Amino acid sequence: MSENQNQQNGQWMNNPRLAGLDKEKLQMLQGLADQGMNKSQSDMLPFLMAAATQGKENGIHFSSDEINAIIEVMKMGKSPKEAARMDKIVSLMKLMKR
Repeated sequence: MSENQNQQNGQWMNNPRLAGLDKEKLQMLQGLADQGMNKSQSDMLPFLMAAATQGKENGIHFSSDEINAIIEVMKMGKSPKEAARMDKIVSLMKLMKR
């Protein structure tokens, strides 16, 4: 099974880089992955910003180390173009948080 298929099947949650992440956070992330799977690039940033707001309202906070680990795991198996697009979205989100 390819890395991409593993990610689509939720196996990404078993990645050793995420071993210290709380189960509730992993569940929330899987739900987001499921919801965001078919979103276009233009819809992804608003979707992620809304998800971040909802997470904060529910008392779920991620440290910068957790966020970095999640992003690196998400980029595994992606093409360089897809990984660059993810980096761009992350950069935009960081700019919007300021």
